[in-house]
Amino acid sequence: MRNVLGTDLKSCGSKPATGYFRDGFCRTDKSDHGRHVVASVMDRKFLKFSRDMGNDLSTPNPMYNFPGLKPGDKWCVCALRWKEAFENNCAPKVVLEATHEKSLEYLKLDDLVTMSINEQVKE
Repeated sequence: MRNVLGTDLKSCGSKPATGYFRDGFCRTDKSDHGRHVVASVMDRKFLKFSRDMGNDLSTPNPMYNFPGLKPGDKWCVCALRWKEAFENNCAPKVVLEATHEKSLEYLKLDDLVTMSINEQVKE
């Protein structure tokens, strides 16, 4: 697996367990229609934006073993949701090393770089 920089994809994080496969990686396959490929660091602005757009990521949902996200949590965001947030000045910071190369089918590398945070993901 490759990231947007063309190097090996790094883990986004496992606390909470993220990624379409909940294995910590922002990887995807044909069954992932949302393309959960953008490794992002949650902040209040994006969490509110996502909730306002109909996807509440802050509220725990025990039925899906989802703890709810808080600012600072790492999460694999859907490419088109991230793009929508970016266009509305609400995009969260991105960890390029953990963002899957598939995101480039939907997003511009320059936009991801603009929002990147130089941080290694800590478990």
